[in-house]
Amino acid sequence: MAKTKQQKQATIKSLSQALKQAKGVVFANFQGLTVAESQELRNKCREQQVQTLVAKKTLIKRACEDVNLSVIDPVTFAGGVATFTCQYDEVAPARVVNTFAQKHGAVKIFCGVLEGQYIDEAKVKYLASLPTKNELLTKLVSAINAPMAGFVNALAGNLRNLIGVLNNIKATKA
Repeated sequence: MAKTKQQKQATIKSLSQALKQAKGVVFANFQGLTVAESQELRNKCREQQVQTLVAKKTLIKRACEDVNLSVIDPVTFAGGVATFTCQYDEVAPARVVNTFAQKHGAVKIFCGVLEGQYIDEAKVKYLASLPTKNELLTKLVSAINAPMAGFVNALAGNLRNLIGVLNNIKATKA
């Protein structure tokens, strides 16, 4: 059943709003997936707070033009286009879609948007390979903690050596 003009305008408005608010966006084709696989992809997106929007290419093109992303022309993409956006994490859409695409060959990444700038498929895949924010914070904390931990171990080593010497003296006198 064809959409009415009001439904199409509402779709364009929601797409435009999602594109404006998103820190990271990925455009991909997931036609050819079974219903169960599509549902699995949507569930993984929900877990990572990634919003999935599926619309006709012309509606996506108009939404991109509304937010000054005229570099992206979804009409040239082969197959259907799904838009994956996230307001909280720049890397989450790329990571979710790329991970799913590696397991399911039907998913094809077209391009993406990072901080308002167009990125091609290769950059989306590179972005997906970056560590998560929590992993980077963990590495930072361990790097800050390393000198203090080394200092504590050096001091504890001197105490262990002193106790060893005292035990050896005690053993020779006994």
